[in-house]
Amino acid sequence: MVRSSSHARPGPRALAPGLYVVATPIGNLDDLSPRARHVLSSADRVLAEDTRVARRLLQSFGATATLDIYNDHNGAKVRPALLEALSGGAAIALTSDAGTPLISDPGYKLVDEARAAGIAVHAVPGPSAVITALSVAGLPSDRFLFGGFLPPKSAARRKVLQELGAVQATLVFYETANRLQAVLGDMAGVLGARQVAVARELTKMFEEVRRGSIPELIAHYEVAGQPKGEIVLIVGPPDDGADVAAVDIDALLRDHLSRLRTRDAVDAVVAETGLPRREVYRRAVELTPKKGD
Repeated sequence: MVRSSSHARPGPRALAPGLYVVATPIGNLDDLSPRARHVLSSADRVLAEDTRVARRLLQSFGATATLDIYNDHNGAKVRPALLEALSGGAAIALTSDAGTPLISDPGYKLVDEARAAGIAVHAVPGPSAVITALSVAGLPSDRFLFGGFLPPKSAARRKVLQELGAVQATLVFYETANRLQAVLGDMAGVLGARQVAVARELTKMFEEVRRGSIPELIAHYEVAGQPKGEIVLIVGPPDDGADVAAVDIDALLRDHLSRLRTRDAVDAVVAETGLPRREVYRRAVELTPKKGD
């Protein structure tokens, strides 16, 4: 007579029905949590922005799963069938290419409609580029505003920066390497010499966090050239404690004029000091050498 062992290892536990919002690594594959591995291995299907990226992740820990594309382009078309499957008791995992879904990624409409239909939505937390960058930037993190990607064109970008510039919080943006210099230039013109951190390739081999004032970083990248990799920009909050009366306006203007156009230098000093733009502009003109001098 063969007896079963009471110490036999149980098989993988089945997932409860519902939508699982699963965070995936932003670089280092070891950051995928054991719970995320279990969910991705056990779900009836896994939704991904790019199935090639998701397949490489699953293969890294030997998982096989039914992969379906879910992104901004096909979301409206495929949501009804997904909601029907969820209502029927399916367990579906929602991922993004990197990090936590819904943070500058598609997915919130699926979560919203699932909740409206009474479907359970489960969080499987993990990596997030926003939080990772904040944790290593050394800038105030008790209050922050995530602004996603800034507009690609300068005029629209400056308008957004002007709207957010007065917010008493650290600002966080995603950015591409090829636009970094242009974005820093617009930030200098609108936000002045605030402290900023450029965090790139987080958790990867060439991870780097570079801190300094906006003009200092502009000067650095003018020499070093365009950086590589994925970038998070963290901009410190406005300094309400500055003593405007003690500020050397001429020194500030000379510093900014050495790097920026007159308009941008004036905008930067106005942002730093709160002085009337007309007065700052008049002084900038006086300090700017005339042709032939």
